[in-house]
Amino acid sequence: MTASPLTDCPPRWLDEQQQQIWRNYLRGVHRLDEYLDRALRPFDLSLAEYEILVSLSEAEDHRMRMSDLADAVHQSRSRLTHTVSRMESAGLIERLACPSDRRGVWAQLSSRGYDLLVEAAPCHVASVRRALVDAADPDDYEALGRVFAAVLAVPDITPTRGKQV
Repeated sequence: MTASPLTDCPPRWLDEQQQQIWRNYLRGVHRLDEYLDRALRPFDLSLAEYEILVSLSEAEDHRMRMSDLADAVHQSRSRLTHTVSRMESAGLIERLACPSDRRGVWAQLSSRGYDLLVEAAPCHVASVRRALVDAADPDDYEALGRVFAAVLAVPDITPTRGKQV
């Protein structure tokens, strides 16, 4: 086992308030993900699939290398490959060989996928508003943004992923 900064020091336990906030965070994220996922079911989409459609819709020419898409949606390469295969079977995405790299594969948003995204987006945004944006005090919502900007700025906490897709 390799030593890490987290195993080489005595624990700094959370106090009662910090522990309660942490547990609320864990339960809240789980509940929010379930709610947003459930709100997309009438469109036959999961939250993970919706995130893929959004990422592709925002990309140049509505396509991304699979490895870049995996990073963008925070999925392992193997999980993304499985999800994209399912979405490809449904006609939402096409996979194309990368012309400049024979090993590379592009995921491209199909017109059917784009149309479904346009149809599902208003419901998804309403769900996000109901469960998070409008549920929080505006100052608390802004504080949440600052908290996660700080989390994203912590060096070396992003897991490394395999390079193959």
